[in-house]
Amino acid sequence: MGMEDENDVAITKEENAVKEKRKGKHDKPKPWDDDPNIDHWKVDKFDPSWNEGGMLEVSSFSTLFPQYREKYLQQAWPLVKSSLKEFGVSCELNLVEGSMTVTTTRKTRDPYIIIKARDLIKLLSRSVPAPQAIKILDDEVQCDIIKISGMVRNKERFVKRRQHLVGPNSSTLKALEILTGCYILVQGNTVAAMGSFKGLKQVRRIVEECMLNKLHPVYNIKILMMRKELEKDPALAQENWDRFLPKFKKKNVKQKKVNTKQKKPYTPFPPPQPPSKVDIQLETGEYFLSDRKKSQKKWQEKQEKQAEKTAENKRKRDEAFIPPKEPAKLADKSEDANNNVADMAISIKKKAKKFGERKSEENLNAETYIIGSSEQASRKKSKKQRS
Repeated sequence: MGMEDENDVAITKEENAVKEKRKGKHDKPKPWDDDPNIDHWKVDKFDPSWNEGGMLEVSSFSTLFPQYREKYLQQAWPLVKSSLKEFGVSCELNLVEGSMTVTTTRKTRDPYIIIKARDLIKLLSRSVPAPQAIKILDDEVQCDIIKISGMVRNKERFVKRRQHLVGPNSSTLKALEILTGCYILVQGNTVAAMGSFKGLKQVRRIVEECMLNKLHPVYNIKILMMRKELEKDPALAQENWDRFLPKFKKKNVKQKKVNTKQKKPYTPFPPPQPPSKVDIQLETGEYFLSDRKKSQKKWQEKQEKQAEKTAENKRKRDEAFIPPKEPAKLADKSEDANNNVADMAISIKKKAKKFGERKSEENLNAETYIIGSSEQASRKKSKKQRS
């Protein structure tokens, strides 16, 4: 037994040694690893000479678009078609089905361009303008379409949080575009973003935190601004920045619910049991009646109810034929008007009488009121008579 155990241990040691040798077989330092002139993150532009034979199989992608985009896509389709033709990709706009299709051709050389073309038609269907969407064909530009409809159940809350992303006069969205270096478009139930991988990662995190009510976009903008300032300092390149970044705690104050129900005073005795149907019948004496009398009583009650109902219906029908009462205020007004007319007639008569008196006074000779003139007239008459 002891010999067998020793042999097994020796075999396992040999196997581990072989595995260790195989593991680091290709992990040898390369001469270009430490070369400062080589940028390992740079994406080289595709050269058609790398794939002169073209594609072996035909690849195609199609996507649907909403009806309100139909008119714009018809206008912008020549621009999309000409830009895809440069890369050897054919595109088709089907207005009957409401779909866009991109397909590789024999002239296609770049194998990844069909994925870029797929992203292009996706962006066009999500209301991104055609000149902006065509930029996705560049190798350095990527895109991300974030679905936000399933993050919030309540429609009003969803609209409110989506508005937080946009901000007043799109100020929040513009700030996010400047800080992340991405193009962002909030449309319906999705957020379309175009830019670098780093920027897209930041945009997705900010959108998700906003829609899930974890952190407001304004706070994320403050953090991004701090990071931009810290990147400028080369001394802090290898240090942790958490101590410089602000930490925002979510303060969700819970309001205490006021108990509207008043507590009843405690009594050790249970509440009185409500009377049963049999008890009620015993009290009224119905319990001791025969079946015939019971049915007779029920029929009588039914007849009474019917009589009440018919009387009520008749009263409702007769209401339509009852003439409405004339309002008493109108009669009062007519009496007041008659009184006013009589008063006016009396006042007019008085004024006419006064006016007539004034006229008679004007016709009187003024000489009659002078004493001297009357005496002279009497003397003249007496002289005439004497002569």
